[in-house]
Amino acid sequence: MIAAIVLAAGRSRRMGTQKVLLPFGGGTVISHIADEVLRSRLDRLVVVAGQDAAAIAQALADRPVGVVANPDPEGDMLSSVRCGLLALPPDAEGVLLALGDQPAITAVLVDRLVGALRESGSGIVVPAYGGRRGHPLLFSGVYRAELLSRHDDVGLRGLLQAHPKDVREVPVADAWVLADMDVPADYQRELERLKRRSGRGPSCQRA
Repeated sequence: MIAAIVLAAGRSRRMGTQKVLLPFGGGTVISHIADEVLRSRLDRLVVVAGQDAAAIAQALADRPVGVVANPDPEGDMLSSVRCGLLALPPDAEGVLLALGDQPAITAVLVDRLVGALRESGSGIVVPAYGGRRGHPLLFSGVYRAELLSRHDDVGLRGLLQAHPKDVREVPVADAWVLADMDVPADYQRELERLKRRSGRGPSCQRA
């Protein structure tokens, strides 16, 4: 089983409102992300929320998604990662870590990462654009105990630094893997990106 953890515990102070609940693609940012993950080859999805856990759970109520609350929403990302890991079976083959403010995520990329994890023999897989690593990140379940007990001072970066030879970069052609949403201008950028994607499709000829 490969599962996903979507990190959505932030308070969105710079956005001025809870960004994962902003309208997006006929739903909300968080429901759009959940839908993409659920369309992928992953087997389970957990969303880690903070003080808005009830509202986030409501936004996902009609989807097979678990929502857990981080008791320390002011903590760093690693605290949310640990909440998500504890909500998953300890024998998970792998875990995808996705950001709740990165709505450009696609099921296609998630499946590429899963394929790379299983085919390459690497234990950590990350998308890379222009030589820079982004999100989502996928790691083997063998690192679960390490993330639960180590790297308090450096977070996820510590995992990659501790195992540099076990990291596989998957080149991507779109810079969205480097971008998240912090301020209203970022939200508008993602709405425009969604609009461009929605406009793509097969061309049809008149019969």
